[in-house]
Amino acid sequence: MNNPALPPDLFASYPIVYAVGNEYQIMVSTAGESVFWCKVGDKTYYDHSNGVLRSKVFTHKVTIPAEELEKAGRYTICFRKMIERLPYYPKLEDVQEVEYTFRRVPREKETLNVYLLSDAHCMVEEAVAAGNFFGDDMDFLILNGDIHEHSGAPELFADIHRIAGRITKGGIPVVYARGNHDLRGEYAEQLGDNTPTRNGYTYYTFRLGGVWGLVLDCGEDKRDDQEEYGGTICCHVFRQEETEYIRRIIAEKETGYAAEGIRNRLVVCHINFSQKHNPPFDIEYDTYGEWCRLIREEIKPDAILNGHEHKEYVVPADSEGDLLHPGCPVIVGGIPVRQQGNRTYSGTALVLSPGKIAIRYTDDQKNIKSEAMI
Repeated sequence: MNNPALPPDLFASYPIVYAVGNEYQIMVSTAGESVFWCKVGDKTYYDHSNGVLRSKVFTHKVTIPAEELEKAGRYTICFRKMIERLPYYPKLEDVQEVEYTFRRVPREKETLNVYLLSDAHCMVEEAVAAGNFFGDDMDFLILNGDIHEHSGAPELFADIHRIAGRITKGGIPVVYARGNHDLRGEYAEQLGDNTPTRNGYTYYTFRLGGVWGLVLDCGEDKRDDQEEYGGTICCHVFRQEETEYIRRIIAEKETGYAAEGIRNRLVVCHINFSQKHNPPFDIEYDTYGEWCRLIREEIKPDAILNGHEHKEYVVPADSEGDLLHPGCPVIVGGIPVRQQGNRTYSGTALVLSPGKIAIRYTDDQKNIKSEAMI
């Protein structure tokens, strides 16, 4: 992939091409103020707020129809550094442009290499080393929550994009799911402005080649009235709204998971909502039971991908540990380790093919720790 070796100095990350629905959201973490747009073919897509180009932001974001970017196979990042944004005659530097190539996931390709990162908790170097397991042969990357430590400072958002950007260098798609630690801190309410969302919602579908996926978001892992949260969350109502969304995508399945050419179906969610958990994490069994019923009876995915527990294991469908019976295997992965100054990280390498998924748990030295097949 012939993308630039380094991002422009004005940016804290490479551009990242996030997949949401039938769109790509190209995002760049900023290291200074600028106005920003992207050119794809003969069209221009601006980062704006109701016609006003945004400059005082932590992350630039533009939304591009997936079909347009996949057809072009490249995009150009354009920006002007802001010197002083005066009410009249603001001062900006000249336009700079950087072109990036983009490799779509071919719909005809039956075997795909996917790397799953969860719970990096700001361990950028280690997560990047693990996430490069497939090298240039990776088809897409999944970030499954708690990629940064918390949302107590806006600069922490950049770690999400640094990890994704250094692995993909803006050249292949990335799927992002929110984690529970991401809800914590005074900037948590701004996370949606700095990460991919569907009209502001952190749950959505995606399609990459022959893969259809559903990203779900459990929010926090304990009851809303848990004193740890201090009355700052309302995740119960949020989850109920999500149930209605799952029902809507089932009603629209002919253009979604039942569309022509879909060979693999995945559900991505940070928290393992289908399993039994000890107090105070034993919550929402009615809501999660309905999610699992809809998944089992209607969506019928190949697997559910989870993180959160800092463990690596696979729960076979309908096994003893399969409390709410989603009707498919559950793959859990992502282990950050900090011990006596030593930091290591391991994630999950997946090879998707029709009817099966090969699973390899790998560390930041590219060692294969264990393997499974479902």
